[in-house]
Amino acid sequence: MGSLLKRVSVIRWDELRDAQEVPAGTIPPLLSRIAYADEDTARLAIDELGDAVCALGFVVGEATAPTVPFLLELAGALHVPCKAELLDLLGSVCRTEQWHSAAAAARDSKHYTSYREQPGWEAAARAAVTAGRPVIEGLAASVRPEESAPARKLLLVMDEVPPFPML
Repeated sequence: MGSLLKRVSVIRWDELRDAQEVPAGTIPPLLSRIAYADEDTARLAIDELGDAVCALGFVVGEATAPTVPFLLELAGALHVPCKAELLDLLGSVCRTEQWHSAAAAARDSKHYTSYREQPGWEAAARAAVTAGRPVIEGLAASVRPEESAPARKLLLVMDEVPPFPML
């Protein structure tokens, strides 16, 4: 995959499910298109990737957390276009609490056991975004407003996101 995304092949993508509950094997080619294609193609790939890692802007999947470090790598790379879109996607991932809220609401019902894994996916995804704070802070310090403004917005999201509901 070139100098970027060297570790993407380490992940067993086909064993993971994306946010739409399908095998996550489409994620590596989308990451590659973001890294190496022209801006229009990268923008389309980010849109598709958004559906795979944060469906509807608020539902994460099993493959979301393993994808986040690659999104951060792309956002921090010099030549990758569409940094604002990448940062917006990371912000959506960070804000998600759909699975925690659903599990908390179902706590006393027979459906509670349906939410065993999903809150963990959300927590892992948010932790992965948080681990990328140095990359985001670097972008926030950029002299390029198209990078710094969305990075500062993401830092605010990270600082203001409420804790997950108690399960």
